[in-house]
Amino acid sequence: MALGPVMLDIEGLELTPADRMLMREAAVGGVILFSRNYSSPEQLSDLVSAIRAVRSPPVLVAVDHEGGRVQRFRKGFSAIPPMRRLGTEFDRDQDTAIESARMAGWLIASELRAAAIDLCFAPCVDLDHGASEVIGDRAFHSDPEVVATLAGAFCSGLRSAGMAAVAKHFPGHGAVLADSHEKLPVDRREYSDILDDMRPYERLIANRRIAGVMLAHVVYPEIDSLPAGFSTQWIRQQLRAQLGFDGAVFCDDLSMKATASYGSMPERARRALEAGCDMVLVCNDRPAAAATVMALNDYSNPLSLVRLARLHGTGSVMRETLQASDEWQHASATFSRWLERPPLELDA
Repeated sequence: MALGPVMLDIEGLELTPADRMLMREAAVGGVILFSRNYSSPEQLSDLVSAIRAVRSPPVLVAVDHEGGRVQRFRKGFSAIPPMRRLGTEFDRDQDTAIESARMAGWLIASELRAAAIDLCFAPCVDLDHGASEVIGDRAFHSDPEVVATLAGAFCSGLRSAGMAAVAKHFPGHGAVLADSHEKLPVDRREYSDILDDMRPYERLIANRRIAGVMLAHVVYPEIDSLPAGFSTQWIRQQLRAQLGFDGAVFCDDLSMKATASYGSMPERARRALEAGCDMVLVCNDRPAAAATVMALNDYSNPLSLVRLARLHGTGSVMRETLQASDEWQHASATFSRWLERPPLELDA
């Protein structure tokens, strides 16, 4: 059974019969895990194994695990500093920051791959414009070239541990005040200004660092009246044609309030897919997820199937073997020391 275009969530620490039944539907292609799905590394491994056993080939298993405040699994996993710490380090010592970014990507991916998780929605390559609280210290830096450099190293670290990178939130979420979880943000800048936000993507795509991109639930009225995730202009013209991206495109969670005025959940999902997305997320609303899956069971896009299939994780080691390695011990200890001391702020 091929991967469908819908990624959904599950309620608890184990699969329920209802979870299994829904996951067997043709339109399902992935499961995203949250903090409520985690109690220990052993429980997580058992849960992922159960998810992967539901169908063949298995659905993608993903998680938001960027570091900082966006890290779904805590106890039993290494604490990763927010990416802004890497940007601050870059201003002090570029070589150390670049190596630390690579090490952060490797550490995140190696621990997730030890639990057989395929995909982490990272890195966040939004620019730190000092406007968006929901982005905030998730951003590496305000300079697009620094963001591209650090994100590229982070992606290399992910890949070295067997995990593809998914950059977000295209074309850029860092210049708006509103949180798309709560309302629809509108970025009224000129296209020439938004080009800065797109420069990290341009470099990451040119250097083949990313296999996926997640769209922002933001409207950029100078370019299109629709949010980026529903916009053929942003997906087909800018991301695909202009930047040459040939990987998988994700529409961020359609349960966010930013998308509420664009129809029912199945209508929103179909709108995003028709605009050029390969997969849509529907989280924290099981009735809406079920309705979307049923509405899309006849949907098929051969190109999307190829793009999504590339995102399965490769290779892994046992957790005990990983933690006994010199590389893991060095990386975990390094970031523990970072988090024990306040960040160094350079004088302006």
